[in-house]
Amino acid sequence: MNSYIRLLRPSQWVKNLFVFAPLIFSRNLFVPRPLLQTLEAFAAFCLISSSVYIINDIFDRSEDRAHPVKRERPIASGKISVSAGAAMSVVLLAAAVVLSCFLPTRFFVLIVVYFAMQFFYSLALKQVVILDIFIIAAGFMLRVIGGAEAISVQVSSWIILCTMFLSLFLAAAKRRSELVLLKTSLLSAGLTDINNSIQRKVLKEYSLDFINYMMIISATGMAISYALYTVAQRTVTVFGTEKLIFTTIFVLFGVFRYFYLVVNKGMGENPVAILAKDLPTLMNLCLWFLACLFIIYR
Repeated sequence: MNSYIRLLRPSQWVKNLFVFAPLIFSRNLFVPRPLLQTLEAFAAFCLISSSVYIINDIFDRSEDRAHPVKRERPIASGKISVSAGAAMSVVLLAAAVVLSCFLPTRFFVLIVVYFAMQFFYSLALKQVVILDIFIIAAGFMLRVIGGAEAISVQVSSWIILCTMFLSLFLAAAKRRSELVLLKTSLLSAGLTDINNSIQRKVLKEYSLDFINYMMIISATGMAISYALYTVAQRTVTVFGTEKLIFTTIFVLFGVFRYFYLVVNKGMGENPVAILAKDLPTLMNLCLWFLACLFIIYR
């Protein structure tokens, strides 16, 4: 049973909290019906994302066996068979589709698009340099848009842009950490020809300098997009204040802290793990959330 729970990767469901962004920033957090609809959307994304994770584990089982950490995954380690994993993936997909039918049609379409995009990503697109990072980013954007469609509200273009840059930053950090971990593992194994020893094709196309540039550009875009959102005329009109700009300090601290953890501490492969292990990052996120609630719902 423990292996099946691990196969679902419930710790990764934290990423689906992005669907709550439209609920919070549309001032509907304490309105029962939109809150219930968002919870349904969150559950649907949890089901569909777990289904995709299983598919990804099935496709990558050979490569995962050569990875110092991923080789412990249930399918790669042989604790769960491919057929059992595939059956579970189908059940989760069906449950997500059924749950989505109770929400607006546009949300159902987004769920289908999300699954199709992630399926082809696992199948082949994850091996296409740069495109792989953009598909990861698109997944986060679809979560935000899905949250808006679930409660039938219009989401700000600045929020979409901010989400895009944030997810590009996280995806680039993930690739950087994967590359560093793999190279360190190969060196410790006594291999000198590192590039030719890397089995994952797309990682051969990246260098640390190139990924660092991607992280810097995406982090800058995210900070600017968020700051512009807080002072946009529509934002000021809806919330009746310009004070949301003061929450930018938490965003900047979060970016710098994450960058520090990725570059100096070798973290970043799993953003959820950073939230669980790094107290300053968790506290900063909580303070940002509370500050936003105070300003928006005062």
